[in-house]
Parts: sequence; C-alpha cells; structure tokens
Amino acid sequence: MRHRHLFAAGAVGAAGVLLTAGIGATVPVGAAGAPSRSGSVPATALVVGVRWSGHPGFDRLVVDVRGAVPAVTVRRVPALYQDGSGRRVPLAGKYFLEIRLSPAAAHDGAGRSVYRGPRTAAVPLPALRGVAPTGDFEGVVTVGAAFDAEPVHKTFRLRSPERFVVDTAHPAGCRP
Repeated sequence: MRHRHLFAAGAVGAAGVLLTAGIGATVPVGAAGAPSRSGSVPATALVVGVRWSGHPGFDRLVVDVRGAVPAVTVRRVPALYQDGSGRRVPLAGKYFLEIRLSPAAAHDGAGRSVYRGPRTAAVPLPALRGVAPTGDFEGVVTVGAAFDAEPVHKTFRLRSPERFVVDTAHPAGCRP
C-alpha cells in the first residue's frame, strides 16, 4: 500500500430535526447513539470514517462503519451535490460515484458528529481523484467519489471491523 489517508467530515443534520419531523421510524430513538448498556453495537450503522489507498492495478476507497454494514448502493451520477443545500460538491473530476448507505447515520443520538474532518479531499491516486461526504439525513449517509476516467469498479464488504469497499481499476503501478 503506497498511499493511505484517513478522511472524515462533519455531519449534516441532527437527531432533533428527525424527531421534530416525525421520522422516528427511520432512525430509531437511541439507535445512532453510543453502544447500549449491554455493550451491543448500535441498531443503526454509524459511518465513522472514509479512507483510501493506492495499490498496483486498483485504488481502494473504504467506508468505515460502527455496527453492521447496512444496505449500500453505488451508482454513477453526472455530478455530486450536498444533501439539503443542493450545492455542487467541488471535487475535480469528470466522472462521479455516489455511495449511499441506509439505514445509517454519521451522528449520535444527541446530534453530535461521529464523522469528523474536512468536507472534501483531493486524492492524488491514479483512478480516485477526490472524496467528499455529501449527506447525513433521514437515515441515509452518502459519500461521493471523483475520477478523471470512467470508473470500472467492484464493491464488497469486509468484517472485523465492519467496512464497505470500492475498488477502482487503473493501469498497473501506483504513482508515488
């Protein structure tokens, strides 16, 4: 592994907004909080970080999760936008993937972020060019990834610790 970076960002939204809107069924009360008194994992997955690394032949993007990895969809989108504001995410690239985890949260039951750091990150890898959290609202967490070339990718889950992985192919050899 020649490049490895840890990335995390502030959460958007708060549990109080969800409860005020009457969306308690989307994120059960206390589900996004700390582990219960019994020490069990949260009922709703907590997205706690995103990291990446370069390998010969592929770049890897990893979404770290506390609790079980929820349902995840990865789709190509023409651009990345912040949930809520609708503002375009300023990542350099011509092609974009949206990674959507649900049910999930990037904040605890009190609305405090469990996902910290910069809002966007330029990534100097052969395929992956940028990463940004794009949403944490109503039980859905989204992360965007940017590429200069159309991404050819595969996805899978890894356990202990829980994480979701997106590997994107590139010509063999990882630049320094």
